[in-house]
Amino acid sequence: MDDLSASSSASYANSWIAWFLASKGNEYFCEIDDEYIVDRFNLTGLNAEVQGYSGALELITDQAPDDDLNDEQRDQLETAARHLYGLIHARYIITSRGLAKMIEKYKKGDFGRCPRVLCYGQSLLPLGLSDIAYQKAVKLHCPRCEDLYSPKSSRHGAIDGAYFGSTFAHMLFMVYPGMIPPKNVTASTAGGAGQGGGTGPSAAGKVERVRPKIFGFMVHEQARLQRWQEKVRDKQIQRLEEYEREV
Repeated sequence: MDDLSASSSASYANSWIAWFLASKGNEYFCEIDDEYIVDRFNLTGLNAEVQGYSGALELITDQAPDDDLNDEQRDQLETAARHLYGLIHARYIITSRGLAKMIEKYKKGDFGRCPRVLCYGQSLLPLGLSDIAYQKAVKLHCPRCEDLYSPKSSRHGAIDGAYFGSTFAHMLFMVYPGMIPPKNVTASTAGGAGQGGGTGPSAAGKVERVRPKIFGFMVHEQARLQRWQEKVRDKQIQRLEEYEREV
């Protein structure tokens, strides 16, 4: 709330959205086109989810009247506007225009890099574990190891997962299959970690794993388990390849 209370009408005199995106902790968000926001069809049902919906929408679209508000009223209005923008954002980023903006942020690594050593700095994507607000905070999805991570920054860790939703990260790779990263990269070929590099079953190949060894020999139980896992995975990949050939 420090950022909110420190803001004033002068802080976003030109554009509330520009002020919002420039605020610390909002780096995950992209700019929503004005045309999308003013189309009321795109906002269907949000009036029931946001308290003070009308005032919040006026603030986002820079149409709020210059009424004298006390600090408490201003904080409430700005909180409602931020919440409304987040909910609109979740809808916008699964449109073609929104996906195009988010793929550029993904390429630049704006969402961070996977902390897993064997992912070699793979770019992450924000993912909501729930599409309902106030349920779960946003997590970061690694398309290489397919695991989830919490944001390093406490500001990012406090973002509601519903502002990105559970669909976006997966839809992005359906629309941009060429951005699916290969699973079996090595350190020497990981230069474009966030740039993708494979499609179809080839991109679903073997993830590089640490193999437990003692004096160079794999631990028996772990070795047997890994052989079984790799056998199952190889069969799945083979079925996918056969399916693609048939299609």
